[in-house]
Amino acid sequence: MAKTVIVGSDHAGLELKRELSAVAAELGYEVVDLGTKSSESTDYPDYAHQVASAVARGEGLGLLVCGTGIGMSMAANRHAGVRAALCGDVFSASMSRQHNDANLLCVGARVVGPGLAAEILKALATALKAAATSAASRRSNLLHEGRAGRALSRAARAISAQMELRGLRTVRP
Repeated sequence: MAKTVIVGSDHAGLELKRELSAVAAELGYEVVDLGTKSSESTDYPDYAHQVASAVARGEGLGLLVCGTGIGMSMAANRHAGVRAALCGDVFSASMSRQHNDANLLCVGARVVGPGLAAEILKALATALKAAATSAASRRSNLLHEGRAGRALSRAARAISAQMELRGLRTVRP
């Protein structure tokens, strides 16, 4: 089966999405473009949800582009099984795949230029997941299982207790 990348953007990310689609094709990916295909103003959540749904079904890796990438990543991460990473540098993109099993890349067209965005995509697409026995894999599994929220609450309570011992003011988690 061919490697697939499912792409989507709003109007602000249209041109960069087109450029990154060409990069993905050069890397050997079949590119499935779910829109937008027009520079007319659109609502980014529509495209984020379409791409994230396809990624959640296991149809391929995802790529979303909007003005900043923030809204797209927030919308995409609402889908079970999607691990969208908003990346503005090559190191974060590589680590998001290796240590967090990212399966959807979000990029801000108004934040990074086409050259850097291409390198970010290449870094995520070529990075291998960390070994199954690694701590990174264990943490990724915690995310998949939904246990990270409970772990975060315990950690937040521990940090809050330490701050109170030092006489620092905290907000209760």
